[in-house]
Amino acid sequence: MYIVTKLHYHQQSRTLDVYFDDGQQYTLSAELLRTHSPSAEVQGHGKGEMKLVLNKHNVAIASIEPVGHYAVRLCFDDGHNTGLFSWQYLRILCNDQQALWARYLERVKAHQENAHSIPIKFVP
Repeated sequence: MYIVTKLHYHQQSRTLDVYFDDGQQYTLSAELLRTHSPSAEVQGHGKGEMKLVLNKHNVAIASIEPVGHYAVRLCFDDGHNTGLFSWQYLRILCNDQQALWARYLERVKAHQENAHSIPIKFVP
C-alpha cells in the first residue's frame, strides 16, 4: 500500500508532482487527471469502457482537498470535483500514465473520425 507524502501543483504548466513514501516521484498533467478521474461521471456506473471526456487541454486544478489519510479531492476549474483520488489510484495513474494516455488519444481519434457520420434511418 502506497502513501502519498507530498503533492505540489504547478499552475503555469498545469502539472501535479506526486511524492510517495517509497521515494518515487511522478508528474501528472491536469488533463490526464481530469480525463481519468475516478468519479462515476468518468468511470461510468457499471462495467464497460470509461466515458470519453473531451476538450480538457486547458483544464487546471483549482484546489486540492485532503480526504482522510488515504485520498485527495481534486477540484478542477471546469467545475468537476466528484472524484476521490486514493493514493492507490494515483499510483496506478503514475505507473501507467503512458499507456493510459496512448489509449485515451486512440479513443479521441476514433471519436473524431466518427463525429461527422450520421446514421441514416429508412422508414418504410
